[in-house]
Amino acid sequence: MIRALVFDFDGLILDTEGPDLQSWQEVYTALGCTLSFERWAAGIGTLDTFDPYADLEEQLGRPLDRAAIREWRRQRFTELIASQDALPGVREYIADARRLGLKLGIASSSPRSWVAGHLARLGLLEPFDCLCCAEDVPRVKPDPALYQAALTTLQITSGEAIALEDSPNGVLAARRAGIFCVAVPNVVTARLPLDHADLLVSSLADLPLEQLLERVA
Repeated sequence: MIRALVFDFDGLILDTEGPDLQSWQEVYTALGCTLSFERWAAGIGTLDTFDPYADLEEQLGRPLDRAAIREWRRQRFTELIASQDALPGVREYIADARRLGLKLGIASSSPRSWVAGHLARLGLLEPFDCLCCAEDVPRVKPDPALYQAALTTLQITSGEAIALEDSPNGVLAARRAGIFCVAVPNVVTARLPLDHADLLVSSLADLPLEQLLERVA
């Protein structure tokens, strides 16, 4: 029996990945450089696998004022994300899970302050029983530690949970933890391979939670 849903955050609940990529693309363009999507994609759903500052300096052949770029990029990213609402179907899944008595968790490679802050802004923090974030584990996705931590906190087994993910690294983490994983790509991750998920849907709005539970059962 399924007793809990464990959500990824970035790109699954909130489209942070599109604005993140766009803001960096604008930096690269302003400096006359090219951002390779393939190199960028390696870092989606995890941390520290791609350093855009080092990549820019390699392309330009000179050091950059990293602090100035960081501040401009941060402001642009904040501007792009400020008006974003939860992605389609997310609010319905959360409400239906609560109605059905399911527990709710977050397994995110991002810092807790980032995840909790945006969930609070969206009015979605209170329904979650646990937030497992980057500072809670020694290794983030694709390592399974975040999902294992969520299972422990929620006091359930891997067979009693469904993971909702948008990236290859996230799907791999969930599957390594032994959890049934539904991949829900966004406009960025739709370009990446997600066939290692147990189920692929274009949007949570296309598959109501009760129908998903029937399929998993």
